[in-house]
Amino acid sequence: MSDGREPPTGEHRRAELVVAGAFVVSIVAALLLAVVYVVGGQPQLEGTFLGLALGGMGVGVAFWARCFMPSDEVTEERPELASSEDEVAAFTASFEAGEQTLARRGLLAKLGLGALGALGLAAVFPIRSLGPRPGAGLATTPFGGAGRLRLVDGEGHPIRPGDLARNQLLTAWPEGHVGAADAPTLLLQFDPGEFVPLPGREGWTVENVVAYSKLCTHTGCPVGLYQTELDLLLCPCHQSTFDVLHGAEPVFGPAARPLPQLPLDVDDQGFLIATADFSAPVGGGYWDRGRSS
Repeated sequence: MSDGREPPTGEHRRAELVVAGAFVVSIVAALLLAVVYVVGGQPQLEGTFLGLALGGMGVGVAFWARCFMPSDEVTEERPELASSEDEVAAFTASFEAGEQTLARRGLLAKLGLGALGALGLAAVFPIRSLGPRPGAGLATTPFGGAGRLRLVDGEGHPIRPGDLARNQLLTAWPEGHVGAADAPTLLLQFDPGEFVPLPGREGWTVENVVAYSKLCTHTGCPVGLYQTELDLLLCPCHQSTFDVLHGAEPVFGPAARPLPQLPLDVDDQGFLIATADFSAPVGGGYWDRGRSS
């Protein structure tokens, strides 16, 4: 054992080299782990570098505790406080040797902190793998990005109001974003005078065609069942039911919000377009909802 003041022995020097080497290995492995994540990831290499980073840190801390931290209790009779010249000289020599030892231990401490910092930096990249940071992206869809996007079918063909018929349910997408997880849109046509628009949405339909988000406002399941006799949309997951002729208000089931509506218009060629994004964030509720439905 060494208390940091006694002259270092060969065993202590070897222990210092082991601790320094372990921390250096941990630093290098953590940095390589970060590089692997940046360039695209490779599970085998990631596991290897993570193991080396954690293992190096563990070996360094274990050797430090075993070799450099005092663990025994020492008691002695209290002598006279006055020191002889020989004792003063011995203490001075020991102190000077201890200063050199402490300087080396300071370097080991810095290497240990460097290993922790490098491992923390590498940990940032796995956290990024969990997905995008929540924020405004949860409240917008491709319809709100470019503005006045055409609505297309699953094959990318633009849709005209005349392509729909009463009691027909058609899934549409923003042009250029077919298959986008947040953008499936239900198009329905109703008979003249049937649809009752919500206040402020009187101009959101075109030729008796209305558009709603296909994502249920309960947990985001696709709403795909249409009860034509009652003009109700049904979510197959938990049976939330929406009245399509009255703003897709929920009339049954756990959903508490109506399906967001998409404002429609037609372009110069008569194809359906969205004039803005949905009236509210699509899908199930989340903590950052700041728009009214």
